[in-house]
Amino acid sequence: MSLELLLPVEDIAVAHTTLLPDLSLGKNIKIHTKQKGIPDLKNASIAIFGVLEGRNAVDNIGVGKGFETIRKHLYQMFPGNWHSTIVDLGNIPQGNEVEDTYYLVQDVCAQLIKKNIIPILLGGGQDITYANYRAYDALEQTVNLAVVDSKFDLGELEDTITSRNYLHKIVMDNPNNLFNYSNIGFQTFFNSQEEINLIDKLYFEAYRLGAVHHDITIVEPVLRDADMLSVDMGAIRKSDAPANNNAGPNGLYGENICAIARYAGISRKLTSFGIYEYNPKYDEREQTAHLIAQMIWYFVEGYNFRIDEYPFASKKNYKKFIVLIENDTINFYKSDKSERWWMEINYINNKLNKSTLIPCTYQDYLTASNEIYPERWLKTFRKLS
Repeated sequence: MSLELLLPVEDIAVAHTTLLPDLSLGKNIKIHTKQKGIPDLKNASIAIFGVLEGRNAVDNIGVGKGFETIRKHLYQMFPGNWHSTIVDLGNIPQGNEVEDTYYLVQDVCAQLIKKNIIPILLGGGQDITYANYRAYDALEQTVNLAVVDSKFDLGELEDTITSRNYLHKIVMDNPNNLFNYSNIGFQTFFNSQEEINLIDKLYFEAYRLGAVHHDITIVEPVLRDADMLSVDMGAIRKSDAPANNNAGPNGLYGENICAIARYAGISRKLTSFGIYEYNPKYDEREQTAHLIAQMIWYFVEGYNFRIDEYPFASKKNYKKFIVLIENDTINFYKSDKSERWWMEINYINNKLNKSTLIPCTYQDYLTASNEIYPERWLKTFRKLS
């Protein structure tokens, strides 16, 4: 099993836990140590591990290390009213070739997801997202991928996967399990018009940084519908997260990325979470490591507030709203539990009438009430039909 190849958490981080209060996370997480080995995964809900790989990170040499600093800040935090069991599996070692590392990541993620354990990956280059995506091959399901990044990372299709072209590989490689890709926080001047047009042509979703700043809640339905989330720390402004050579003066604020992490945690559909491109040599006063630790904390906090809603519960727990647009009828559903919204899409596939619900916002309902098709509805309908 690939789990046996993981390296234990370094002694310096383990020793730090002995000085912590009994109620701290460091005293309540099961940790892979040299003395105790890999912890028992029975009853585990979330598994954290680092990936000591950064050879294909573009213009960010130095990633794939420094995870003990993140752990130090995470361990000293205090949990909320949580019911989940968290394990820290240590680190996936760097393989002889980058592809060897990818294989280990893919296999470890697949094993964990099959056990209903959510892997939290600490990278490393964002190209590791490709290995995480390939883990879903073993589950034989389509994948909705959400990415927080200032760039689309389509790049040129080459033999070598990098942090700048991994999405191209995901879109083009077989087996192609990708159903939807959503970018959160892109900055237009970092992406060519051809790439922006391609994202639109494929009916993918992209939310500009300004839109996310204006209303962070627009990303909640995106994450509610995502299977995996990949975060490039370069998408956060340099003043908030300096540990990335590609970070710029504009980007998400620290509180934005923590809110996004919490939305991801709340999502019953999301089964893996990766945080990439952390470069410790640029981390002034460990500020970025501390922020990543907070992102993990907010994700786990969200996880512990997951509730049974669609597709895990009956429609009888929802209020139904019917909206007429031209010759179409769109049914909207509002949850009695959380007041979150879904909209129904009726479509024809292989001459069969089918329907599905997708997450949406109250604003989508208002848009439809004004006889305008919500953009998420249109893109999903075109992909399904």
